[in-house]
Amino acid sequence: MKLKTVLRPMFILLLAASFFVAGCQSVTPPPTASETPPPNEDVKTPGGSEEPAPQGDAKATPRNETLYVNGLQWGAPTNFNLLSGNPAFPINYGNSRELVYETLFMVNQLTGELEPLLGTKYEWTDDLNLRIELNQDAKWSDGKPFTSDDVVYTYQLGKKYDINWSSFWTYIEDVTADGPQTVNIKLNQDNPNKLTVLDSIEVMPMLPKHVWEEVEKKANNDLATIRKEVNEDPIGTGPYKMYFYNDQKITIIRDDNYWGQALFGKLPAPKYITHVIYKDNAAGDLAFKSGQVDVSQQFIPQVWKMWEGGAPVKTYIKEAPYYVPGSMPSIFFNMTKEGLDNADVRRAIAMAIDYGKISELAISGYSAPMEPSLTLNTEAEAKYVDQAAIKPLQWTTDVEAANALLDSIGAAKGKDGIRVLNGTRLGPFEIECPYGWSDWNAALEIVAQNAKAIGIEIRTKFPEAPVWTNDLQTGKFDIIMNTPAGGVSPSQPWNRAMTIMYSKGVAPMGEMAFYNWGRYKNDQADAIIEKIPTITDEAELKALYTELTQIWLKDIPSIPLMYRPWVFDTVNESVWKGFPTEGDGSNIPPQISMDGAGIKSLYQIHN
Repeated sequence: MKLKTVLRPMFILLLAASFFVAGCQSVTPPPTASETPPPNEDVKTPGGSEEPAPQGDAKATPRNETLYVNGLQWGAPTNFNLLSGNPAFPINYGNSRELVYETLFMVNQLTGELEPLLGTKYEWTDDLNLRIELNQDAKWSDGKPFTSDDVVYTYQLGKKYDINWSSFWTYIEDVTADGPQTVNIKLNQDNPNKLTVLDSIEVMPMLPKHVWEEVEKKANNDLATIRKEVNEDPIGTGPYKMYFYNDQKITIIRDDNYWGQALFGKLPAPKYITHVIYKDNAAGDLAFKSGQVDVSQQFIPQVWKMWEGGAPVKTYIKEAPYYVPGSMPSIFFNMTKEGLDNADVRRAIAMAIDYGKISELAISGYSAPMEPSLTLNTEAEAKYVDQAAIKPLQWTTDVEAANALLDSIGAAKGKDGIRVLNGTRLGPFEIECPYGWSDWNAALEIVAQNAKAIGIEIRTKFPEAPVWTNDLQTGKFDIIMNTPAGGVSPSQPWNRAMTIMYSKGVAPMGEMAFYNWGRYKNDQADAIIEKIPTITDEAELKALYTELTQIWLKDIPSIPLMYRPWVFDTVNESVWKGFPTEGDGSNIPPQISMDGAGIKSLYQIHN
């Protein structure tokens, strides 16, 4: 089986998510109900803004009708074009995907299940064909019906041009319409990856054929020209349309003719959603604490201090770790580096790390106790592995046992306290992540400090992000930090395992690799990774994932340092109340009220 990577777009999303935390951009806080911002000549009002301007100003909206969000847009918007590669909120690929352009299905972070949206159901009619039935009520915001032709057209754009969802064609042979409400996706028989194709139906935003084929025609099918299209008034199927934007904020307005009233039973509660563009996390956090922002996707240190101070702030989980885990930022070893090429040395490092300290000092306690596995410790993923079978191989923080392990393999300490194994001094090894990514920087300082206690010398290295990216991909590192395939999707935990362990198609050291950055190789692991996407029997899947996790626990090509939320869904209920929380029975995931099944939150909140 020939397996190619589908991870490059996801890797780009990871970098973007990391930048959200590292440092960002802001301006003036949003207006309160009693404030009216000064006139601004640069305001853009798509479609002429047919409604009369609230409060007599085109830029002001009533506070009790407006949901304010932050953490999803840094810097002034330049376009709202999905094909541009860098569209602004709310068109950006992921995180706000159901507001204007909708997907066929919504992923639920809590369960990993796909819920109906533009699609009503999907089924595998055989091993190579996925049949999708569409919602016959669905319409574009210009009133034209949403049909199978739009779905086929959107998929074909990825085949025709190099865009965010092009890599799905690695696994797809064809996408065809079977009448106006049915679509068939035929898998590539040489590479039939069902998991990744299921990813496509929950992550790809659908585009209107009747609009974008005209854009293509005008651009003479030249992608560079198409990418210049601003698309300031997008035609989507979602519950919101563009209202106005400038370099300070972006506002969308509810489409009261939204087709989804039949699906959700009513319209979303907020008439407007505004994203203010803050200069940095500190400015965004201050606005959030004061109630000027309702939903924050920013990293807020020690979030509990906000409600201890009396602010009506909530996280999905009421107590530590406060957030649902969605990724595992990890360190990867250069498997060709002398000393680090020894699995016992890697295990000793893993046993020396104080994961509790990393959680407390690097990420404000938002990481649950580490239970090393290829799966997250969530309902959606942990079910894939026999926990009792992997427990004997899982490590815990145990410096004494780590030293005993190194003693047992003959790694003796020199006069300087650093061990030497088979003539190779165990250090100095550089451990690397980008400068300014404060939580990661703090985590690696702890790893370096912990390693001293077992006689291994590790020094931190914090270059600028582009240097780190090049080092990561070319293998120019000793130990490096990155997140392997974060997020919730139908392809997890396979996607994460493939990113960490799959060796086929990985370029040698010195050349660009977009997964398996340490160049780990295990033929049995490769075989299991190739087999999993072809299996649907749950018992067999559990056996395969368990064996794969056991291989990883023995060889330790990577070490997860923390569990991290994929999004920081923190809410302030000064204005809007009723956001979902753990155990409330709603089954609405903490996906910032607009990502995947998190959109259902907009139908539950109220003033």
